[in-house]
Amino acid sequence: MKNYQKYRTYKTVEMQDRTWPNQRMTQAPAWCSVDLRDGNQALETPMGLEKKLEFFDFLVKMGFKEIEIGFPAASETEFEFTRALIENNLIPDDVTVQVLTQSRGHIIQKTFEALKGAKNAIVHLYNSTSTLQRDVVFGNSKEATIDLAVYGAKLIREIAQDYPETNFQFEYSPESFTGTEMEFAADICNAVIEVWEPMEERKVIINLPATVEMSTPNLYADQIEYMCRNLKNREYVLVSLHAHNDRGTAVAATELGLLAGADRVEGTLFGNGERTGNADIMTIAMNLFTQGIDPMLDFSKIDEVVEIYENATKMSVPPRHPYAGQLVYTAFSGSHQDAIRKGMEGMKNHPEEWAVPYLPIDPMDVGRNYDPIIRINSQSGKGGVTFILEQYYSLHMPKAFQKDVGAVVTRVSDEMQCELSPEKIFEIFQQEYVDIRSPLKLIQYRTETLDPERGVIAIEAEIEYQGERNFVRGEGNGVVSAFCHGINDFIHMPIDIINYRGHSMELGTNSRAISYIETKDAKGTRYYGAGTSSSVGKSSLRAVVSTINKMLSV
Repeated sequence: MKNYQKYRTYKTVEMQDRTWPNQRMTQAPAWCSVDLRDGNQALETPMGLEKKLEFFDFLVKMGFKEIEIGFPAASETEFEFTRALIENNLIPDDVTVQVLTQSRGHIIQKTFEALKGAKNAIVHLYNSTSTLQRDVVFGNSKEATIDLAVYGAKLIREIAQDYPETNFQFEYSPESFTGTEMEFAADICNAVIEVWEPMEERKVIINLPATVEMSTPNLYADQIEYMCRNLKNREYVLVSLHAHNDRGTAVAATELGLLAGADRVEGTLFGNGERTGNADIMTIAMNLFTQGIDPMLDFSKIDEVVEIYENATKMSVPPRHPYAGQLVYTAFSGSHQDAIRKGMEGMKNHPEEWAVPYLPIDPMDVGRNYDPIIRINSQSGKGGVTFILEQYYSLHMPKAFQKDVGAVVTRVSDEMQCELSPEKIFEIFQQEYVDIRSPLKLIQYRTETLDPERGVIAIEAEIEYQGERNFVRGEGNGVVSAFCHGINDFIHMPIDIINYRGHSMELGTNSRAISYIETKDAKGTRYYGAGTSSSVGKSSLRAVVSTINKMLSV
């Protein structure tokens, strides 16, 4: 690409003694959903009152204890929404609503009017602090920028005293934090902290937003660790993250920010938000879940979350979206399918600990089932086909048989240029292998034990061959061997049985027996056939007939 030279490497804090790379997350942060404010303002058609009320209720049910509901002084719609929640007693006692305000007197005053009667509320004050915003947008000096923040902080503390019925918590964001000189970012945050005088029972929130994601996630973590080291009264300050996704790494930046000492995360479901969006709270929470950490949010019905989100926002969750996409628990690749099938089988030995290749979580934990885990197309192999036939039809084929069936099904999918449904796969299996009755057909048979000690059995069978009925007789070590000898004597075709397996098919297939036969001819070419019957013995002979018919058709 051209013109890359007009961009500059992002400069950030120098930190040689960073500690965050050696940290590990052990618990979930405090979560704050900003879907109804940051997310809503980014929609082509913002949610109306009814949709916002429905979405708020859903966020509460998911377990959010802090929800930013809007910028009530900036919009009459958002003011009315705030009042509707309060006046209709729709905010549970253990949930805190958060509202945003600029550092301007009349806006702060109206913000408190909107919150009148609320039990718990966070007043979120912000002003822009980055070098670019100060120089280009506002033309403010560092001193003027600090003065503006301090003015708002003092006014908020003063007005809050007029509303004693509300338990207020104060939050400050140096907007465009990631583009701010770190020493200045600490100075302005500390100036606000001094005004609010935090203590154990009245902690303040310092939110450090990557308003525009400007660097790799590790640099954001350095900035967070720097601030955690340099904020006054740190023990009474909750450091909050609010990462945007301009570089596509908001989730990673948030996770590294938590390792760097942050206590709280603001974000949205599925990363909705301006431009490329916010950090996706669902992904961060589920990432914790995969590490054995309780995320303190409920995504056990992920399809319901997707449905409500899409209905409210009119946006779509991509099929490859982590944890929630329709295809994220699905494998088309043959090697992946085989590994998943073996992993699922292995889970029977240790059901208490999830360990399945290519599946970082059990789909059941988010309300999905196992049906779509493996889907078959031209890229699939024996593992996937075997999984489908086992899961749906209780067919447990020998390994060599699996390989042959996989090749046949893959060839059909390639020819049709489409994915194959379980029903179509079973249809192919039946047509290609099961109870093939032409040109040879078994009519009936009877057996006689000649030598019980040696297991020698004689068989006399009535067959139909090329439209004519005949009788064949043979002896061997078992019914299958005897029948093969009889057929060889009749049509002069040696049949070498390589493998035989049979089992009853489970409920849903009338509890019939199925047998699988692998044979080879005089040239060493291998053939596979299957037979079904209510009788195990007859199913094995029908499997032999299927195999012979395949040999005869070559």
